[in-house]
Amino acid sequence: MLMRKVPGFVPASPWGLRLPQKFLFLLFLSGLITLCFGALFLLPKSSRLKRLFLAPRTPQPGLEVMAEAASHPLAHEQESPPNPAPAAPAPGEDDPSSQATTRRRKGWLRRTHPTGPREEATAARSSGVAALRPQEESIPFSFDFSAFRSRLRHPVLGTRGDESKEPQNVVRTQREKVKEMMQFAWQSYRRYAMGKNELRPLTKDGYEGSMFGGLSGATVIDSLDTLYLMELKEEFQEAKAWVEESFHLNVSGEASLFEVNIRYIGGLLSAFYLTGEEVFRIKVIKLGEKLLPAFNTPTGIPKGVVNFKSGSNRSWGWAMAGSSSILAEFGSLHLEFLHLTELSGNPVFAEKVKNIRKVLKKIDKPFGLYPNFLSPVSGNWMQHHVSVGGLGDSFYEYLIKSWLMSAKTDMEAKDMYYEALEAIETHLLNVSPGGLTYIAEWRGGILDHKMGHLACFSGGMIALGAEDAKEEKRAHYRELAAQITKTCHESYARSDTKLGPEAFWFNSGREAVATQLSESYYILRPEVVESYMYLWRQTHDPIYREWGWEVVMALEKNCRTEAGFSGIHDVYSSIPNHDNKQQTFFLAETLKYLYLLFSEDDVLSLEDWVFNTEAHPLPVNHLDSSSRAGG
Repeated sequence: MLMRKVPGFVPASPWGLRLPQKFLFLLFLSGLITLCFGALFLLPKSSRLKRLFLAPRTPQPGLEVMAEAASHPLAHEQESPPNPAPAAPAPGEDDPSSQATTRRRKGWLRRTHPTGPREEATAARSSGVAALRPQEESIPFSFDFSAFRSRLRHPVLGTRGDESKEPQNVVRTQREKVKEMMQFAWQSYRRYAMGKNELRPLTKDGYEGSMFGGLSGATVIDSLDTLYLMELKEEFQEAKAWVEESFHLNVSGEASLFEVNIRYIGGLLSAFYLTGEEVFRIKVIKLGEKLLPAFNTPTGIPKGVVNFKSGSNRSWGWAMAGSSSILAEFGSLHLEFLHLTELSGNPVFAEKVKNIRKVLKKIDKPFGLYPNFLSPVSGNWMQHHVSVGGLGDSFYEYLIKSWLMSAKTDMEAKDMYYEALEAIETHLLNVSPGGLTYIAEWRGGILDHKMGHLACFSGGMIALGAEDAKEEKRAHYRELAAQITKTCHESYARSDTKLGPEAFWFNSGREAVATQLSESYYILRPEVVESYMYLWRQTHDPIYREWGWEVVMALEKNCRTEAGFSGIHDVYSSIPNHDNKQQTFFLAETLKYLYLLFSEDDVLSLEDWVFNTEAHPLPVNHLDSSSRAGG
C-alpha cells in the first residue's frame, strides 16, 4: 500500500508482479495447498485436524460429564498467579533421586494405547490446571480394568464360599452384626437425608455444612466401598444411581482440599477399582482437576482451601493467622493423586505431590521432626509444634503406605518414614508411671503429656510398617504397636460408656482419661478399631477381636438412635447425650474396620490394597503379573 502512494509508480499488475512472476507464485501456492491436504489425511494421529473435515465419532456412553467439565471456568486456561508454583520435574527428569526408578514408574503410569494429548497435559503443568481434552473427544484415556484385576493376588472379597452354607459360628455372627449396623446407618441416611452430606438422626433431617465447597452426598461417596465390601448389593446400586444422576460438580463454594481429597476422591477411586464402573473414574478425574488450583503457590505446597468458582486458594484463618499450610493436609494427598494420574494419563497430579516431597526433603527438620505448620510462600516451618495426632497424623501414615502401594519400590517414602519414626520414638514416646506407652505432643522441646484419639491410628501404622524395618528393629516395632494400641484400649475401658474420649492425659496421677469436658466427647471415630484390625491381621491374637466386639456393643448401647447412629458429648456419663450427627467416616471407616476385623485376611488383602486415611482401599501397584490369583 505504501508503494501506491509514491508519485509516478505504476505497478505491472494489481499485486505489483509481472505475468511470469504471477505464474510462478500461483504454481508454488497450489503445490503448498496440495501438500497440506495430503498431510491432513496421511499423517498419523492428526485427529484434531480431521475433526475439521470428518464426521465426529459417536460419543461413548457415560462420558457426558466431559461436556459439563469443559464448560466450567476451570476447564479453560487461567491466568497464572503472581508467584506461580514451580512445576515439579516429570518422572525421571532433572531429579537424580528419581532416575533409579524410571522403569518401574513407567509400569505404574501404564497406557493401553498412545495418548496424543499428553503434550497438552504437559504444557498445562505450569498453569496448575490439568489440560482438558476438547469436548468432541469421546475417549480421553483408556484404563485396562481387566488387566488391573488380573494382577491382584487375591479375590477382592476373599475366597469364602456361600455364607448361607457355612456353620453359624461366633465370628460370623459378629460380622453379620456389623453388617446390620451398616445397613441400618445407610437406610436411615437414605430415608431422612439422601443427597445431603450427613444425617442428623435426632431431628431426622440432613446437614450440608460448608467444608465441601457445595458438593453434596458426602455420605453416599464415603459409603460406596463399604456397601460393596459387605455385599449390600441393593444399597450399593442405590448409591451408584445417585452418583450417576445427582452428583454434580458445577459447584462454586470454598472447599477443604484435604477433606474433599480423602472422602470424595478416595471414595470414588476405590469405587472404580472395586467395580470398574466408568462413571466413578470420569467423576473422580473431573473433581481432581478442580482441586489443582490449591497448588498455585510459590513453593508448590498447596493451601488448605480452594475456591471452586474462581480457582483461588487460601490458608485456614486459624492456621498461624492464615499464613500456614497443615502437615497432615498437604501430606495426605500422595496416594490419591498418584491414582488420579494412573486413571487419567495426566502426569500433573503425580507431579504436584512429588514436588511436596522435594520441598520436605530439602527443608531442615528440628531433631528430625516434622512440625505441623509450614508456609506455602517461603517453605519454612512456622511453629515447632509436632503431633502424631491432629494436624500431623496422616502425613506419617501416607509415607509408609506410599512405600507399600508402590509394591515396595518407593525408597524415598520408606526412608522418610523410618527416619521420622525414629525421631518420634526419641523425642515424643513416653511410658506412664502406670506402664502405659503413649506418644506425647512436642512444642519446641516441651512435652504435652496427652494423646488424642486421632493419634490412636499409630498402633496400626507401626504394625503395618514393622515387617520392612531393619531386621533388628522388627520385633521392637511389633511390641511398640501392641503397647500403643493397649493404651488406646485403656482410654475406652476407663470410661463409663466404654468409648474413648477425644483426648486423654497422663498427669496428676490420672492416666488415659480426659481431664475436661471439652475433650470428653466421642464422634464415632475409627482410629482405635483401625489399630485393632491391623494388629489382628498381624498377630491373630484373639484379644483384638474381643476389644473390637466391646466397641460394637458400646456403639449399640450408647450411639444407636431411632434413626441412625450419633456421637455423644461425654463418654464418662452413663446416660448418653447425643450430638445429632452421623459422621460420614462412621460408614467409611469405623464400620469397615470392624467388619474386616471379623473377616478372613484375604478380604481386601493387605497384599493387594492400602487404605487411605478415610479407609478407602487403593490398589498396590503389582508389577509382576505372574503372581496372580484372579480378581
